[in-house]
Amino acid sequence: MFRRTSRAIRRAAVCAAALAATALAVGTAAALPHAPWSDPEPVAAERASAPRAEALAAAAGSGPRTLSLLGRKSNGRLYDYEPNGTGGVKPAVDLGGGFADATALVQAGHSENGTGTDLYFRMGKTLYYTAERGNETKVVGGGWDIYNLMMSAGNLGGTAHDDLIGRDAAGDLWLYQGKADGMLAARIRIGTGWNSMDVLTGRGDYTGDGKPDLIARSTTGTLYIYSGTGNATTDAVLGTRVTVGTTWGTTAYKTLVSVGDSNGDGKADLIGVDPAGALWLFKGTGNASAPFEARTQIGTSGWAAFNTLF
Repeated sequence: MFRRTSRAIRRAAVCAAALAATALAVGTAAALPHAPWSDPEPVAAERASAPRAEALAAAAGSGPRTLSLLGRKSNGRLYDYEPNGTGGVKPAVDLGGGFADATALVQAGHSENGTGTDLYFRMGKTLYYTAERGNETKVVGGGWDIYNLMMSAGNLGGTAHDDLIGRDAAGDLWLYQGKADGMLAARIRIGTGWNSMDVLTGRGDYTGDGKPDLIARSTTGTLYIYSGTGNATTDAVLGTRVTVGTTWGTTAYKTLVSVGDSNGDGKADLIGVDPAGALWLFKGTGNASAPFEARTQIGTSGWAAFNTLF
């Protein structure tokens, strides 16, 4: 039996497919393709497994939360890679299709007192939310097409739930604090000038001060860690930034993503996909002056097939 997150995302996929079909009927969306794809790892059939809470507890120990690595291919299908507890991932679970027209996909934790793994996705101008436990995908609101980048770095604002971050066309970065029901509080500006960044990620504390941080890569290939303050105050959500290195551009890594503590040592990690499609783990140290160990390969090929990893 699939774990609960799989069922939640399957519900969202049904909703997404229905939304795409409705849009197609009025001439505003393209048909969803159904071509087969090969996968970086063998796709697991529906299988018996430990309950999700037990599996993730084994992977994360007593440290920060660990999420599954989710990926979308251009045909709209989502795949779920659960952590294996040592830094790698288990074989993929196919979560279904319907997400080809989603222009943003974000994992966040609101349900289960902040421990659930829930899904936000944007179709057109509308943002939707599906809880890990629950029977519906619901509308968060309209007008979300103003953001050209959306993500969650966990709980930056100091509440019990993960936050949502959006960057607008002017380069302003905005924080929406999450609520238990998946709805969002009024936005707070994080800062300006963020159009110089092409990747935003992070899920946990990378600097060792006990507060979640934000990782950003500039369009010139420099990687930064912005220390979180834990304060949901305009232009004060983030503090001093740390330069990790200057060779993190697209020629080295097509994308960068974090799912928290991948290897179970209690420290948040970073994952990168190189242009050849190999997957790399950068183990976190919790030391701001040297936040990552040397990279370790955790996937051999095929990961470039995903147009979104989150």
